[in-house]
Amino acid sequence: MKHREVRELMTREVVTVPNNAPFKDIARTLTEHKVSAVPVVDHSGHPLGVISERDLLPKSAGQSDYFRSLPEREAWQEDKAAGTRAEELMSSPPVCARPDWTVAEAARLMEAQGVKRLLVVDDSDVLIGIVSRRDLLRIFLRDDEDIRHEIMSDVLELGVRQSPSAITVAVTDGRVELHGTVDFRSLIPLIERLCRTVDGVISVTQHLGYAIDDTNSA
Repeated sequence: MKHREVRELMTREVVTVPNNAPFKDIARTLTEHKVSAVPVVDHSGHPLGVISERDLLPKSAGQSDYFRSLPEREAWQEDKAAGTRAEELMSSPPVCARPDWTVAEAARLMEAQGVKRLLVVDDSDVLIGIVSRRDLLRIFLRDDEDIRHEIMSDVLELGVRQSPSAITVAVTDGRVELHGTVDFRSLIPLIERLCRTVDGVISVTQHLGYAIDDTNSA
């Protein structure tokens, strides 16, 4: 099975700022381009970090009403509030991905690092794109017939060598339902597991019978 790669989902036209960009220019860039974060790059296009709206908010919080008490801020918030240039405001090092990574690999890294986006770099570590959580969710918008075709050909015919004519595959809004008979009982959990790995599949329900029970060790 061919999983969708980051290169197919990433945004290629990335808005960036240099490491010496002043605070107001960064805020203006975010506002004008209607983005919530921008990569910070050096003169060669190598990413140095990311600046998000969250990185800029401590500056606004520091301009509070004199008579209004605020919770004590953490050290990183104080540093951000004092920053005036991109290199002082950015979160670094940036979390990066490669364009040939699968959606699952990118999603796992996002989850592990607790970030909302990944910078995509080439073999020279030059920024070539950016992929967000929203981008990764696009695989769940795949056409049901495309998912069904992939299950029939890649999972059943090529994966487990089962005749598609013996198994009915129905896909509705990404939910897969299997009916029919397989040659061996041990194939049922394997088929179910492989179906779950198909891009765009939300759930799998199987009602499969079998010709031979090859799981009986007696």
